[in-house]
Amino acid sequence: MMRQAEEKALTFEDAARCLAELGHPHRLQIFRVLIKAGEHGLPVGAIQQALGIPKSTLAHHIAQLAAAGLMTQNREGRVQRCRVDAVRGQALLNFLVSDCCDGLPDLAELQKNTA
Repeated sequence: MMRQAEEKALTFEDAARCLAELGHPHRLQIFRVLIKAGEHGLPVGAIQQALGIPKSTLAHHIAQLAAAGLMTQNREGRVQRCRVDAVRGQALLNFLVSDCCDGLPDLAELQKNTA
C-alpha cells in the first residue's frame, strides 16, 4: 500500500542524498523499473531478472535506495516486494523544479506544457 502522507519538502542534504543514490547506474535502473511497475511494485527476484544484476549486488543497491527513502520493502510471505516511495520521489522532483526557470524562459514554457 502506498504511503498516504503529506509531502514534506526536502532539505538540500536530503535531495543531495537522493541524487547521489540515483547517480549510480544500477540504482537508477532499479528505480526506473520500480516506477514502471507502479504501486504494486516488484519482488526482488523480478527486479533481478529484469536487470541481470547479481543477487548480492542487487541487495546492496536496494538497501541504498531504501536508506535514502526512495523505495520501500515489504515481506509478503517468502517474497520481498519493493516499491518506489512516490511521496519521496515527488518531493525530489518538486525540489528540483521549485525555483525553476526564473532565468530560463524556454524551460519555463516546457514545464508549463508538461504540467
